[in-house]
Amino acid sequence: MTSPIWLTQGEHETLRAVMDRLIPGAGAAGAADYVDLLLGAFSFDPPRIFAGGPFSGRHGGEAGFERWLDLGPVEEIAWRIRIEGTKDVPERSFNGPVVGWQDRYRAVLATLGADLASQPAEEQDRRIAELDEDDRTMIFEHACEAHYGDPVYGGNVDGAGWKAIGFDGDVLPRGWTDAEVSEP
Repeated sequence: MTSPIWLTQGEHETLRAVMDRLIPGAGAAGAADYVDLLLGAFSFDPPRIFAGGPFSGRHGGEAGFERWLDLGPVEEIAWRIRIEGTKDVPERSFNGPVVGWQDRYRAVLATLGADLASQPAEEQDRRIAELDEDDRTMIFEHACEAHYGDPVYGGNVDGAGWKAIGFDGDVLPRGWTDAEVSEP
């Protein structure tokens, strides 16, 4: 891991512990890095939302995922609302106020406590269980995206999530043989 982009170092450590409790191994596989990159996506130009393509370059072809795509105006507003919230910005407030992921994560990590990572597993689980269901769902969904998604987005370091489920990862442009597709 490099230095956090949006989270503080302490928040990152707490989130890493949470991710490991939700999906064992997700913390070590960069799940907190994934969330940090997502929360700080607009720190980059273009924003780190959609990787290019069509190939990752891991199995031949151009490494297109290293190129990030520009967002259209509507996409940018939609992603800013998700990540940053409406923040009383008129062009974001057309459907009413929205608390973005940045503020939600900041509040959740504060509630869990800066000492979470040093607590026994049972205490970590207790604190996580006491979170609001919507916040637990948000974190779990991001843990899944991080652990099983493409490594270009910051998680699934060295394909750890893919290895855990027996997935070879993207093999384009080579593709899959008929035997690989039809074998159980």
